[in-house]
Amino acid sequence: MKLANRMNEIAPFHVMELMAKAKALENAGRSVIHMEVGEPDFPTPEPVIAAADAFIRNGRVFYTSALGLPQLREAIAGFYAERYGVNVAPERIIVTAGASGALLLALGALINPGDELLLPDPGYPCNRHFTRLFEGRPMPLKVRPEQGYQPSAEDVATAWTGRTRGLLVASPANPTGTMLDRNRLTELWQVVAARAGVLLVDEIYHGLTYGCDAATALSISEDIFVINSFSKYFNMTGWRLGWLVAPRDCVRDIEKLAQNLFISPSAPAQHAALAAFNPETIALLERRRAEFQARRDLLLPGLKNLGFTIAAEPAGAFYIYADCSQLSTDSYALASQLIEKAGVAITPGLDFGENAPERHLRFAYTVARNQLEEGLMRLAQYFK
Repeated sequence: MKLANRMNEIAPFHVMELMAKAKALENAGRSVIHMEVGEPDFPTPEPVIAAADAFIRNGRVFYTSALGLPQLREAIAGFYAERYGVNVAPERIIVTAGASGALLLALGALINPGDELLLPDPGYPCNRHFTRLFEGRPMPLKVRPEQGYQPSAEDVATAWTGRTRGLLVASPANPTGTMLDRNRLTELWQVVAARAGVLLVDEIYHGLTYGCDAATALSISEDIFVINSFSKYFNMTGWRLGWLVAPRDCVRDIEKLAQNLFISPSAPAQHAALAAFNPETIALLERRRAEFQARRDLLLPGLKNLGFTIAAEPAGAFYIYADCSQLSTDSYALASQLIEKAGVAITPGLDFGENAPERHLRFAYTVARNQLEEGLMRLAQYFK
């Protein structure tokens, strides 16, 4: 059967092959330390579970509005006011099926066939595949470690062409964990706005920052598209719930798209998420944030001592993007060997773009500190 041509340009997650290998080893009785999974290991907070349970037991589990529950949109707006001091009208907030659903809605509303979208490289692979899905052209911006793996306004201005539709950035970013401060976000917005383009900012790792606070692009302009999620900070990955904040005059068109693509987000997940903003829940999440920082502070020096180079240290998310070129010239081969020989699973740079992927590995500190210590010990034995 002949499939659509676009399928030739949509690559699989290479890490999934390594995960399958790790699973096979575990099934055979081997122990594997998982540093490849970009998912918090903490369970969903109990108040969230209780809210979902109460809603489901009521039995009235029906569709919601395609834009999401009004009370959840209001709760998200309240979160922005309390945490960032930014007033966001609830009418601009669209609740979505995860951050992926938010990005699909935004790109579906914005990208015409042939439009180019600038994307930092290295970056999250789905972003370029989503762009291709809508017949756009993902255009990689090779960002350097000395600039925190984040694009500058000059980079964007140089790469901009007559076909460029806009720029998508992430702060904190996957796979690097680096951030854009408010000044750099403002500079990026200015260069994009001057060219009548669109700026999309992925903020799904907001809340997971260490020693600093993340700046939201919503404090800069109401014309910026912002994507967020209940997955990472709120520890709700499997609930598949996120949100999109869009310019007010775009909401109706995005609503039409949401009605056709998704009908509505999950009703149980939305009612559960109402409890995510309770003071009790936030206090728990802040303790978990402190634990993530302790894990980062353990893993960073450990990797450096093994010979990895971390040119841009992460300030957020739960990843370390490490240069392994002093240890291997092929990160994918090294990742395969580390699973088989050391029992440590890591993501190779091949998944994150074309910017020296063979030199890089992504380590996720999404397992307990004793597991990280065991992983470092196994790596040390392997490299010895």
